[in-house]
Amino acid sequence: QVQLVESGGGLVQAGGSLRLSCVVSGTIFSINAMGWHRQAPGKQRELVARISAGGSTIYADSVKGRFTISRDNAKNTVYLQMNSLKPEDTAVYLCATGSLQSWGQGTQVTVSS
Repeated sequence: QVQLVESGGGLVQAGGSLRLSCVVSGTIFSINAMGWHRQAPGKQRELVARISAGGSTIYADSVKGRFTISRDNAKNTVYLQMNSLKPEDTAVYLCATGSLQSWGQGTQVTVSS
C-alpha cells in the first residue's frame, strides 16, 4: 500500500558527491517524518538523517556537515545530498517513514578510495 522507491546511488570516488531521492506514495506525505538509513555488510542498520514534517533535521555524528536531508512535499520526495563522501559511507541506503512502518528496497552507494 505504502511504497517508497529510492534512486540516485552509484559508484563515486572519495571526496565526491551523490544525491539520493525517495519517492513516496500511498500515504499523506506532508504530515510524515521521513528518514534515511544505511546498512553495510556485517554491520547493523543505522539512522543517517531524519526530517520532521515541519522541517527539523537530525543527523548521525558521522555525517554531520557532509550530508543534508530535505523534502519536497509537492513531489512527495525526500532527498539526501551526500558530499565529501568517504569509503566508510559505502552501504545500501534506505528511506523509511518516520514511524519505521514502511521501507524502500534501498539503493547502493559505493565510495572508492
